Amino acid sequence: MVINARYVHTNLVARDWKRLARFYEQVFGCTPAPPERDLSGQWLDDAVGIPGTHIRGIHLRLPGYGDTGPTLEIFEYTPVEEDMARAANRPGFGHVAFAVDDVEAARQAVLAAGGGELGKAVSVEVAGAGAIAFAYLTDPEENIVEVQRWEENK
Repeated sequence: MVINARYVHTNLVARDWKRLARFYEQVFGCTPAPPERDLSGQWLDDAVGIPGTHIRGIHLRLPGYGDTGPTLEIFEYTPVEEDMARAANRPGFGHVAFAVDDVEAARQAVLAAGGGELGKAVSVEVAGAGAIAFAYLTDPEENIVEVQRWEENK
């Protein structure tokens, strides 16, 4: 059975939610979707299954979808679990991707804003789909971010 659904947001757990939100605002043009969140209480402990949970953060509207589009929910949790190193092939959510006009300019912007490189920028022809230029990068907290530019087959 398929239910009636609409994509709403993706959550990104941050070490420093304000710093990470600034990165996505400055580099990708995401915009705050207030209010800022400061959440705690038994209801939250029950919902996430973690006693004593406190969440602070914000939703950022993703570019290209207007005032009602999906958001990137950036939340900082207390208490926080230790993190695992990121890898493009680790099971689970892998990365967030942004379409850009210029992959190299986007790569430079990510690096200038405190992000890093995961691999090299590449360009390749994908049979039946077109040509893609893309790079896997990281945000300042080492979450994987892809920047890509497609040229469809004509």
